[in-house]
Amino acid sequence: MRIAQVCPRYRPYIGGVETHVEELSKRLLRMGHEVTVLSTDPSGRLPKSEAIDGVNAVRFPAFAPGDAYYLSPGLHSYMKKAEFDVVHAHGYHAFPALSAAASKAPKFVFTPHYHGRGHTPLRNLLLKPYAYFGKRIFEMADRVICVSEFEKSLVCRDFKCDGKAVVIPNGVNKAEFKGLEPFPKGLKVILYVGRLEEYKGVQYAIRAMPFLPFYRLLVIGKGPYKEALVNEAVSYGVKDKVGFMADQSRADLLRWYATADVFVMLSTAEAYGITVAEALTAGVPCIVARGSALSEFVGDSCKGVDVPIAGERLAEYVQEAQFNGMPKNVLDWDEVASRVAKVYGE
Repeated sequence: MRIAQVCPRYRPYIGGVETHVEELSKRLLRMGHEVTVLSTDPSGRLPKSEAIDGVNAVRFPAFAPGDAYYLSPGLHSYMKKAEFDVVHAHGYHAFPALSAAASKAPKFVFTPHYHGRGHTPLRNLLLKPYAYFGKRIFEMADRVICVSEFEKSLVCRDFKCDGKAVVIPNGVNKAEFKGLEPFPKGLKVILYVGRLEEYKGVQYAIRAMPFLPFYRLLVIGKGPYKEALVNEAVSYGVKDKVGFMADQSRADLLRWYATADVFVMLSTAEAYGITVAEALTAGVPCIVARGSALSEFVGDSCKGVDVPIAGERLAEYVQEAQFNGMPKNVLDWDEVASRVAKVYGE
């Protein structure tokens, strides 16, 4: 089959949707399908077309105020004329999925990665008028693939698509986590991996650092909230105990997972939580915020907490964290791709 994966951003950007599309595309290619990833490039600095691990990646100019929305007239025009057997769009909260819905492909699949709300007051305000257009994506979709039961409950509530919604969780490449060599360290390491947005909750981990004298916090990712987080570290007197890193290679990121003593993801809006699944696969105990799909990880190796949370209380949970085995709902990407390909064939 000729398959198009349509998403707001793709490598070298790092994030949950980007990882989902990359891992799925590589495996569909191995299955013998012709796979093209169509995304945007607001920076104008990335190649317009390149092969990444054999997958053809095509990028279109876009307008992305505040690193959001990714409005691309070029992508929209392309989708109207492109010929694919399957178009699989990713990400309700940006315009490329709406462009993908304009395709004439005989099969249109949609994975919304839906949070149910915007991540800033402005985005939350714009979510209501956008729902008029967003509803169209669900109406056009032959299947809606949700990455968690939590997400499915949201999309069925808001878009009445019970008859076409199925759950296929995100996955991890479990083979990557075998035999990892940790980085040298002195203090124990608290790790966060993901975009730097206020709703992700990194600020709560920073506020816990004054109560954790034998720990340091490593933040891997980039985003518009970085400056506020740096200021937070300064104001709490822990700037020397908080490290910010971006653009890590996959090999180094895996080693940081292996180095970590505790992983934190205190986000209030997640459709799944790939980095939590990866940390658990690396044998790292996790602390996550309740109230989104992250709650589905809570168990013997993953503590669920309510946010906002006081720094002293979070510090207690960090010190108590222990890994007591993998949860059963973490799949390998091979299994995920197999399930998705089955949906394409239905």
